[in-house]
Amino acid sequence: MPVFDFRFTVPAPVEAVSEFHFQTGILKALTPPLMIMKVHQFDPLADGSIGRFTMWMGPVPVPWTAQHSNVSPLSFTDTQIAGPMKFWKHTHTFRAINERSTEVHEHIEFEHHSGLKGLWSRLLFPKPALYALFCYRSWVTRRAATRIWQEQKSAA
Repeated sequence: MPVFDFRFTVPAPVEAVSEFHFQTGILKALTPPLMIMKVHQFDPLADGSIGRFTMWMGPVPVPWTAQHSNVSPLSFTDTQIAGPMKFWKHTHTFRAINERSTEVHEHIEFEHHSGLKGLWSRLLFPKPALYALFCYRSWVTRRAATRIWQEQKSAA
């Protein structure tokens, strides 16, 4: 089964990174501006919570439903329960490097369908596109978690 791993460092404590990821509007925030997405449902992050959205790849809608599991302040997993992939399991892990920085590890296990349906998912999600998406997401996460940390320090 193919795997995609992406790691990056955030100049903020692990608590700020976790707080950012637990916000209900995060999916929209982590979506690049040129990618059209409509969120239909995004439950607060908890075991069993659901995220339902539609992405548009040009004029073609791509519906996706994910369920969250293994939710803790330092990690959670979203697994596609309906969507374009045969299998998609994405684990997010946050590890404190020190008091002021955090490593974020994005680990995705995925499998394409066979036949034409698999061709479609391979066109939608080649590894270079995943890399570009997670570069964008790392930039957004760094900015947001740093802002949260600064606000926490100002309030203290």
